[in-house]
Amino acid sequence: MTTTTDPAITTVPCQIKRLPGNAQTPLPAYQSEHAAGMDIHAHLDGPLVLEPGQIAIVPTGFAIAVPVGYEAQVRPRSGLACKHGITVPNAPGTIDADYRGEVKVALINLSGQAFTLEPGMRIAQMVLKPVPRCVWQEVDALDDTARGAGGFGHSGV
Repeated sequence: MTTTTDPAITTVPCQIKRLPGNAQTPLPAYQSEHAAGMDIHAHLDGPLVLEPGQIAIVPTGFAIAVPVGYEAQVRPRSGLACKHGITVPNAPGTIDADYRGEVKVALINLSGQAFTLEPGMRIAQMVLKPVPRCVWQEVDALDDTARGAGGFGHSGV
């Protein structure tokens, strides 16, 4: 686990609990001093084969208490996505501040080949993000912008 002593980095205390039966699966950890995300490891009893197109819900062996005013986002690991087509189908997945169950990661195999997840394998990353609350102000008209109501593909992409 990488920690930081960089005064430019803000830290937020977060509670984490190993679940029964998880004495060995590593807890989420930053892999470098300035990494944005913590790697999450698969808590598996044995290998899990993910067939092409298959989605699996992978346990992690831990639960967390995200501080109020934050969310934990679960995102793909770029190496698994680019090299093997393994990604998070609901990316980013959100862990809310009031959820206390086991963190589980939905993974999908977008490649044409089966992929084997091994116990303890790094399968995703988790980023803690502040979440402001929206207070709707119902109006009769919205401010005009240069884009206006231009939707999908409006910018030429």
